[in-house]
Amino acid sequence: MSIQLTEDQWANVVRQQSPVVVSDPSHCARYVLVRTEDYERFKSLFEEDPVSSQERAMHLQQFGRRAGWDDPEMNIYDDLDPRNKS
Repeated sequence: MSIQLTEDQWANVVRQQSPVVVSDPSHCARYVLVRTEDYERFKSLFEEDPVSSQERAMHLQQFGRRAGWDDPEMNIYDDLDPRNKS
């Protein structure tokens, strides 16, 4: 969705040195206008993660194997982990 600002509104947005807040009194809501370039940098924080937790765990295991974490010589780190002390 896109909205079109009037020339006066646009002039106010351009002059603004801080974030532009837009109020919707009918829904008691407030919104912040951000530049597209700025939104693109942070949009993943606002969107649902397309990767499930199961997929993420599987990927982490694969990455670990490729990095050599399943090498028996790496078991020394398990022995050094204080959480494994009984």
